[in-house]
Amino acid sequence: MRQLTINKNDAGQRLDKYLSKRFKTMPKSLMYKYLRTKYIKLNGKKVQPDVFLSEGDVLTFYIRDEFFEEKKSYDFLKAGKELSIVYEDENILLLDKKVGVICHQDNRYDSDCLNLRVLRYLYEKGEYDPKKDKSFTPALCNRIDRNTGGIVIAAKSAEALRVMNQKIRDNELRKYYLCIVKGVPNPPHATLTAFHHKDEKANTVDVSDRPLEKYKEIVTEYKVIRKESDRCLCEILLHTGRTHQIRAHMAHIGHPLLGDEKYGDKKFNARYHTKRQALYSYKIAFAFTSDSGCLSSLDGKSFSVSSVKFADGTAIEP
Repeated sequence: MRQLTINKNDAGQRLDKYLSKRFKTMPKSLMYKYLRTKYIKLNGKKVQPDVFLSEGDVLTFYIRDEFFEEKKSYDFLKAGKELSIVYEDENILLLDKKVGVICHQDNRYDSDCLNLRVLRYLYEKGEYDPKKDKSFTPALCNRIDRNTGGIVIAAKSAEALRVMNQKIRDNELRKYYLCIVKGVPNPPHATLTAFHHKDEKANTVDVSDRPLEKYKEIVTEYKVIRKESDRCLCEILLHTGRTHQIRAHMAHIGHPLLGDEKYGDKKFNARYHTKRQALYSYKIAFAFTSDSGCLSSLDGKSFSVSSVKFADGTAIEP
């Protein structure tokens, strides 16, 4: 017999969902059989799989020890230690992701990414213990392309992840970007509306000035900050958040981003010897319009990175 006490991060979810995360090697059919036959009990009683867990609940197990075997090493310990922290509290981390760093593992970079660096940081700090947090792992709430730098949000707790994801879905965050574009947009400040469609297979998007079937509205606000001979620095505020929205929308109006090989001007890019888009998510503001729970202290606040360095070497202090 073994017992587990439900902690804060494990509470608020269905029992069967928790068990599937906690015992990854246990077949679901066996899990449901254990519940039916009272080999798994909640607070000493038979329990239905769809019951929601509360903090302090005690689960009792009369199951094989092999399902409790612990992993002796963790993949995230192979990740790098470098993190640029913009803000941190008991619920979230705001991280300045540098150009060239990926957010999540993929086939080419399976041992180092921002998400794994966060897990290593919290593990070594003593705020994350995989042995105790069986059904929750700290996670990134948003992502930025490898060749774009800027602020990425990481949630330390299940409640923070749930609330932040809801805030992002409901557009209760304001994301500001800096970018270098070809030429100088006229007027120097405008809010653009267009329609956007993503080609999933090609991983590209198309922008149209008029509504078309399967196209979704996008709204992009830009402001010219500094002019140069054949390019300028712009601040972008996203009112919607579609794939490649800034890159595709600015290219659509004739001012592609410097270094953008997908939507940009390759001759222009070659002039500055760069093939990575000059785009940085440099500031984020929280403007909550609904209950924000554990994140209420963030409401009305904004955070920005200390410096911006684009792929072509251009450095800016916001």
